[in-house]
Formats: sequence, C-alpha cells, structure tokens
Amino acid sequence: MTDASRAHADLELAERCRAQVPGAFDEVYRANAPRLFGLACRMVGRLDAEDLLQEIFLTAHRKLGLYKGESALATWLFRLATNLCLDHLRSRGVRFSQMSEHLDGDIEANAAGTGAILGVVDRLDLERAMVTLTAGCRAIFVLHDVEGLEHKEIAKMLGISDGTSKSQLHKARLRLREALAGQQSGRPRPR
Repeated sequence: MTDASRAHADLELAERCRAQVPGAFDEVYRANAPRLFGLACRMVGRLDAEDLLQEIFLTAHRKLGLYKGESALATWLFRLATNLCLDHLRSRGVRFSQMSEHLDGDIEANAAGTGAILGVVDRLDLERAMVTLTAGCRAIFVLHDVEGLEHKEIAKMLGISDGTSKSQLHKARLRLREALAGQQSGRPRPR
C-alpha cells in the first residue's frame, strides 16, 4: 500500500469511527492494541499497562476528531499513548528534571566494572532489569532503543534537551548492563 493510499485509508477509518459505524473502532483497536500495550508495559510496567491501555483507547475515541491525517493513524495513536504513559509516570511524582536521582553515584562507581555482558539476554531478563531503572530513564530507553525515536523527538516529547536524553539513555544502558550482569552471574553456567 502506498503512503497516499495508507493516508486515505486512515482518514476513512477515522471518519467511520467518528460516524460511529459499527466495528470501525474495533478495527482500530485490533490493529493497534498489541503495540500500544507493549509500549505501556515497557514504560509503566505490566501492572499498570492494562488499565492504561483502556485509558489510551478511551482518550483516542474522544480525540479522534482531532486526527487530521498528517501522519499515519498508528503514529498518531502511538504519540497519544506515549503522552498518556508519560502523564501516568508524572502523576506518580516522577519529575524528568530529577531522572538520575540515585543513578549518578551508582553508575559512576560501577561503570568501570560493568563491561560487556556475556551470554544471551532473554526478554524476561530484560523486563526484570528494566524495573531497576528510574521511570524517566526507562521512558527514554523504551522510546529510543525499543521504539526507535531520535533524541530530538524524545527531547521534544519530554520537554528536555537532546543532551539530557542522551545522558539518561547512557545511564539507562549502564544500569541495565549492571542488572543483567547480576542476573547472569546468578545462573548456572552452561557446560
């Protein structure tokens, strides 16, 4: 499907949703829920992700009139979901200006011993390790390394500088290496 035909199809689907055509919003949900649930799980944790997914789609339903087709519908929903995840994190008292709170000292002290992690990291190990990150570092890690956004886009979304985004990503990666190395050292070594 070409970009023009995709844009037309997205606008047509959004219009059917606004007109409350039966099944139209279900189509939007089925096409986008898995990716948005994954985003929410990685940003706020699995515990809050299910409730947040409902909030994402309720908000999308209410705001669908604002969708103008300037980007793909999936991209519009992704941005909406990211903003709701960030709002959720902020409502828990997380301030992005204090993202690195306790990490600065820990990482500088352990950076020399971190090194490369041997072995394969499975998804469960990564999810466990991500829990060790502050909410802000986790958000930047997910947005950059998992979802592929550029630092400029992340900075704009979070209201921070490009440099802060890069610094927090670096800290997140170091913390993850540290956490994963700890998980790896606790496992029996393959023979």
